Amino acid sequence: MADDEAHFAEGEQVLHAMTSSSRFAVAGLLSGVLVLIAAGSASATWPPSEGSQGNTKQSGSSNAGTLVSRVTYSGSVRSKSSGTAVQPVTDWTPPACWYEPRSVAEFKDYVETMYTDTINAPGQANYAKTAVGQFRDIYKDGKYKNYNEDEADEGNWWVAVQNPDRMDDPASWECSDLPFWVANNQDPGVPQAVTPKILAEAAYDAIQLPDTRVTLAPADITKVNLATWAWLDKAEFKPVSVTASLNAGGLNIQATTTAKPVSLKLEPGTGDAETIPASGVCTLNADHSIGEPYAKGKADQTPPCGIRYLRSSGDGTYHLKATITWQISWSGTGGAGGDLPDGTFGTTQDIKVQEAQAVNR
Repeated sequence: MADDEAHFAEGEQVLHAMTSSSRFAVAGLLSGVLVLIAAGSASATWPPSEGSQGNTKQSGSSNAGTLVSRVTYSGSVRSKSSGTAVQPVTDWTPPACWYEPRSVAEFKDYVETMYTDTINAPGQANYAKTAVGQFRDIYKDGKYKNYNEDEADEGNWWVAVQNPDRMDDPASWECSDLPFWVANNQDPGVPQAVTPKILAEAAYDAIQLPDTRVTLAPADITKVNLATWAWLDKAEFKPVSVTASLNAGGLNIQATTTAKPVSLKLEPGTGDAETIPASGVCTLNADHSIGEPYAKGKADQTPPCGIRYLRSSGDGTYHLKATITWQISWSGTGGAGGDLPDGTFGTTQDIKVQEAQAVNR
């Protein structure tokens, strides 16, 4: 048992040294999982749309690294370094992993490339080579023969992939089934098999939101007891969308996820302030704007959305937090669609509050 535990610990180190796609493929083998989990019972509807899978002749071309997700994103897509990811208001997170189809040629090329690279890697541990060899044997000379090349037009291999935006999430390893064969137009039988809804949920994670900086009047510096008007720029705060698409292994599906701003919550950064309205939540107007821009002549009016500070910030500033709630909906291949949990994104901005100057006559 001690030797087994030592080998497993060393195996984890080898996994970290390998490429992410290789680690994902052989992780189960290194932990002793050598039994292929077959597809289960059919779900209510498969394929996700009419004619979206099957009876598609595969070309002879192939690419290595096929266990990296093939989903592509377009639209208002945030960069990997962006911190403006929409945050769900409920206990929900976008999927960290799912299963995608691969053609026979693609899957064979992936396994053979991984096997060759591992066997020939200088200093690679023998048990890692054994594990990759066992993985290869399942599809080449074991449960399956030569990657099912004789059935290349009759089905595809389904493989686990990780959401590229959630590679560090432990849940990204929950899709632990080894690659399995699925005949054309048959349900893969796993709950995480990619569908338009899964694509929509992944797109949720990829949406680029505008920086939540509220326009204020007066801006940055205001006076005690003076109503500060707050509003969002309609040109900047408008619905944004991301489309996630997958065209792999005879499956061609997509989904578009749209985020629409519906309310703004103001938190003054001090208890010595009043929000307008009292809840601090400014909702969407009939023209889809939030708040109302200040205009000359409105100084004595109460804004529909704003703040009134009751005490000076002294030599410092108050940290006004502005949080926008975004309503999330999606539509996808085959007429699928619906709603996803609302999301929020907020930032803070510094507000200096000065005492009002008395006028001596």
